[in-house]
Amino acid sequence: MDMFMELIQKRRSIRRFRPEPVEKEKVDRLLEAALRAPSSRGFNPWEFVVITDPETLKRLATAKPHGAGFFKGAPLGIVVCADPGKCDVWVEDASIAAIFIQLAAESMGLGSCWIQIRKRMHAEGRKSDEFVKEVLDLPGNLQVASFVAVGYPQEKKTGHSFDSLMFEKVHRNAYGKNWF
Repeated sequence: MDMFMELIQKRRSIRRFRPEPVEKEKVDRLLEAALRAPSSRGFNPWEFVVITDPETLKRLATAKPHGAGFFKGAPLGIVVCADPGKCDVWVEDASIAAIFIQLAAESMGLGSCWIQIRKRMHAEGRKSDEFVKEVLDLPGNLQVASFVAVGYPQEKKTGHSFDSLMFEKVHRNAYGKNWF
């Protein structure tokens, strides 16, 4: 079996991390992976903010009421941003870059989990994106798509079994004509 298939078969979202930091060499490789991500028309609208400061990770973990709290326990966070003025499909480009980070993390024995920020609320009607922009002092042209929490896994999860895959969601030539 090829390396890519092995990688995607075992990758799982990890939300609990050991406290040790991720080595700079590995962080550099994660960022290289992000910068190599495909981008529509080669516009590369994304930018990344690397967070290792525990206090900043703790603050960002409050960016939305649910689903981001574990960010404070990650030794490394990567905030995926993009400039909508550079590309009309910035959301897709930023999402592709985020998954490249996650796959690179898995390939190096690191765990990761993606955290949606775009179109989420922080508190009392304030957008999560606005909160993150304030915490990180981001320029006004950037939008926050997501966070990726990264670290050495404290939890062990097995990959999803082949039998659990939803083959009924794959169609041939027209909807309703199963591929499998």
